[in-house]
Amino acid sequence: MKKQALTETDETYLELFEELRGLLVPYCTHLNVIEAETHYSLNCKKEVKKGMPMFFGSVTIMKNYVSYHLMPVYADPSLLQNISPELKKRMQGKSCFNFKKAEPALFRELKALTKKGYQSFVKAGWIEKEKSR
Repeated sequence: MKKQALTETDETYLELFEELRGLLVPYCTHLNVIEAETHYSLNCKKEVKKGMPMFFGSVTIMKNYVSYHLMPVYADPSLLQNISPELKKRMQGKSCFNFKKAEPALFRELKALTKKGYQSFVKAGWIEKEKSR
């Protein structure tokens, strides 16, 4: 079967996916990675209940946008107090940000928010950093 060529939108979403994925990659050392062609997800190694890990964040290519989920903002809504109105407009629900095009200023803000979220999860005990030898 012949593979269908990617459309311009597909190419844009793949580029967005890689850029947003890059915001999560620095944290993969202390988290479990689940990766597929159009999905990248990080879970805490610590279990919440019944063997299920605490979700940290993910990037997924959807039909009409690329979504960036960040669970720390759901667990600690105070992290959202200082986000810009522009980033707030990208929110769907309590922990999801949707993008249709690259927005460097918002991605920088999301990078800082992801770092704060990671620190929040470390402080709460959901993420255990490995000790240096």
